[in-house]
Amino acid sequence: MAARDTQGMDGQMRAAKRNVGLLTVAQSILGSAAPLSFSVGGLAGFQLLGADKSLATAPLTGFNVGVALGAIVVAIASRFLGRRESFMVGALMGAIGGAVAALALFRSDFWLFAFGLLLIGLSGGFTQKIRFAAADASPSFYKGKAISWILAGGIVSAIVGPQLAIWLKDWMEPVTFAGAFMGLVPLMLLAIGVLFFLKLPDTSVRAAEHEPARSLREIVMTQRFATGMICGISSYALMTFMMTGAPLAMVVGCGFSSDLATLGIQWHVIAMFAPSFFTGMLISRFGTEKVVAAGLLILMSCAIVAHMGVELWNFWLALVLLGVGWNFGFIGATAIVASSYRPHEADKVQGFHDIVLFGTVALSSFSSGKIFTAFGWSFMNLVIWPVTIVCLVLVLLQMRAAARKDRA
Repeated sequence: MAARDTQGMDGQMRAAKRNVGLLTVAQSILGSAAPLSFSVGGLAGFQLLGADKSLATAPLTGFNVGVALGAIVVAIASRFLGRRESFMVGALMGAIGGAVAALALFRSDFWLFAFGLLLIGLSGGFTQKIRFAAADASPSFYKGKAISWILAGGIVSAIVGPQLAIWLKDWMEPVTFAGAFMGLVPLMLLAIGVLFFLKLPDTSVRAAEHEPARSLREIVMTQRFATGMICGISSYALMTFMMTGAPLAMVVGCGFSSDLATLGIQWHVIAMFAPSFFTGMLISRFGTEKVVAAGLLILMSCAIVAHMGVELWNFWLALVLLGVGWNFGFIGATAIVASSYRPHEADKVQGFHDIVLFGTVALSSFSSGKIFTAFGWSFMNLVIWPVTIVCLVLVLLQMRAAARKDRA
């Protein structure tokens, strides 16, 4: 009996490692669309506009709206088609989006370009669910490693996306940046080929809970949930706000080349994902609230570095600090949110959280271009201070409430 159990576990582990390996490769490919889009999307939008450049980042807002829609569509597609097939559909949308964006640049059609980035963002919404697929395909003791491998794929994406933008931006001269977006087409088709070999297990339906589910309003009104949600959304929105505006500030405002701006985004995205290998360990050792507080302090240091000047090192170091601060702030806040509801309450709470999250992120990317055009890069950095201070106060209040509860 024990021998059969061991053999069964070995087979399960082999299948899990195979699926996680394929999903990691798929993540590396599909995830490169986001840093590529953010590296050159704002600049491409800027060159398509006339005298009024305030809408330059609107295509990136379209990307974020697409991510929000994709998070909803992938759940529906998975239910009817299965996870593997839904991921393939998402990759196909990314290929179509890349082709539409390139066509828009040839036609000098700003709003068609924004639609192309919306389709790429829609694909990104599908990609965000890959980490859940990897965890669900793994035994409980392997889930942590599975997620780590997916995050490692994110680091590869952080390099591949910006490098593609640099290599291919002049491929279709004289139309700058069209080649970068057209390069997404074979990349997304390659991802479909990788996903074809997936053999994901059917996700079992969770047993019904005996404890009645609380209303969404009751959960949202708790101090713990509100603190986690506000801090997480603030970290994500600030990151998007600064990341969207930085290439414009570097190229348009300070005269650096688009290649240097793209490399800055590359190091930023690496900084977003690289700490993930030990963020969980830090949370286990110090607690979620302290990790979130550390992330907020790092975001403040990003503002300090950006305030110090507009040399290349100011931009690059600020972007790296922005990425690390996002990692600690968002992952820690997500852990706070996840601990505020029961398993059978997850669907409605996560749905509400994601709608507010990506709605706010879309607004932040849209306002980035407006604020940069109207007030400049220095004013953008000032936005970090009130947001992080409010969040830090909320975290400190949550820590005090938790300490009071422990004493009681």
